[in-house]
Amino acid sequence: MRRIVVTALALVTLASCGGVMERSPDVLAQALASDPPTLNPVLATDVTSGEINRYVFESLLERDNATLELTPKLAKSWEVSADHLNYTFELRRDVRWHDGAPFTADDVVYTFERIRDPKVDAASLRNYFKDVARIEKLGDYTVRIVYTEPYFKALEIIGGATIIPKHVFDDGTDFNKNPASRRPIGTGPYRFAGWATGQVVRLKRNEDYWGEKPEISGMVFQVIPDQAVRFQLLKKAAIDVEGLRAIQWVRQTEGKRFKDNFTKHRYWLPNYSYIGWNTKNPMFEDRRVRLAMTMLTNRREILDKILLGQGEVVSSGFYKFGPQYDASIEEIPFDPVRAKQLLTEAGWVDHDGDGIIDKDGLPFRFTLLAASGSNLAKSIGLIMREDLLKVGIEMNIRQLEWATMLKLLSERSFEATLLGWSMPLTQDPYQLWHSSQIEKGSNMVGFSDPKADRLIERARREFDPEVRRGMYKEFQRIVHEAQPYTFLFINPSLVAVARRFEDVRDYRLGLDPLEWTVGPWPKLIQW
Repeated sequence: MRRIVVTALALVTLASCGGVMERSPDVLAQALASDPPTLNPVLATDVTSGEINRYVFESLLERDNATLELTPKLAKSWEVSADHLNYTFELRRDVRWHDGAPFTADDVVYTFERIRDPKVDAASLRNYFKDVARIEKLGDYTVRIVYTEPYFKALEIIGGATIIPKHVFDDGTDFNKNPASRRPIGTGPYRFAGWATGQVVRLKRNEDYWGEKPEISGMVFQVIPDQAVRFQLLKKAAIDVEGLRAIQWVRQTEGKRFKDNFTKHRYWLPNYSYIGWNTKNPMFEDRRVRLAMTMLTNRREILDKILLGQGEVVSSGFYKFGPQYDASIEEIPFDPVRAKQLLTEAGWVDHDGDGIIDKDGLPFRFTLLAASGSNLAKSIGLIMREDLLKVGIEMNIRQLEWATMLKLLSERSFEATLLGWSMPLTQDPYQLWHSSQIEKGSNMVGFSDPKADRLIERARREFDPEVRRGMYKEFQRIVHEAQPYTFLFINPSLVAVARRFEDVRDYRLGLDPLEWTVGPWPKLIQW
């Protein structure tokens, strides 16, 4: 998806170059949520890398902005067999990589083979290809993907996978450490122009692009750690697009000067924030404890006081405004009295009189991991810490640079974490919740339930949306009962865009800068 996606609940923030960067009016300047760990789309799992890669690389298909239907991109046509096992793509013949090499079927086959290669660090992506039997090159511009079992998202997954150049990566080096991950070569409308680690990534328009060239001539992505700093730079025209905090949206952007220089956009993307409890940790292995932790998280107070009502509490990991969300699941209320009872039932009592409950000699002290620079994460943590201490639980907040935090999560070296997920419109919970994803996938909290596994597996083979919806609602009740997450909120994306960019349209999945045209600098901004 080639959209700007900026969520109000910015739980991940990063490092900064700090100043105003000179550029021409037709260059779009944005702020990154973090320095990207990689610009290899097969390896990347974070939103930051995706913000850049979406302009450099392309996929076989894309979703139409207005209809959300899959439409041709690198593939000009496709066929699906009646049994949903064979997907044949006819590729465009006029596409070239940024270094001039032709795009062919070899690139598609190579990309999918790397995704399926267990030696490649792509476990989160690989689970979507687990039922692929083989990838066949039928000609220089024809590819067929054969499945062993039907999968309802197969066309979306194959068509949406980002294609990488075989001739660049297939050079005998370790794919996970290939230098091309820092100097990406794609087929997209923008070329990679430079990367100063921890400071800025630059793109320039691909003047040889096979499709319609955008009017914006280049993009600058500044790495800025603090959202308050980003907001100040936005008002100074140092950046052109920025996600706003709730207080900024409600109270700090209503003046005439701001409105004269910026347009404001609000939309609900599929996302949610959560606190993940490591169920393999002795403190959180008992579901009664995890339920108590949810009862000790005052989500309504957080929503009202910190987010100023800009969001809604969720009780499931499905898109709240989508058909798969089970609205019949009742919200778990803030209830310290009942939480204390549950902790006592689970054996957590203050045996030594030090004010901290304990069990088998282990005091209930834990660390909540969150991303550095996020004032919102800090505010949520402070409210939680105060409420937890009242029942004898001591919580520390540890905010880390994203790469460091990601390493600890990947190693499962954490007790609890405050994070968020962005989701596709059509969801498959396999990546997050299937027990096969505990060791290396995205099931970081270690959730495991045989019935949930069976429902997930059956739903992947079900093409009737109503039948699949019933399976997913049953699955959501299992997760709700286990409480491996304390689900927090879905938050609207609150975005400001410099008014000199015109034709800025609001779509369900966000904004599309490839459509924007460029006008003059607003009179009120001193540049």
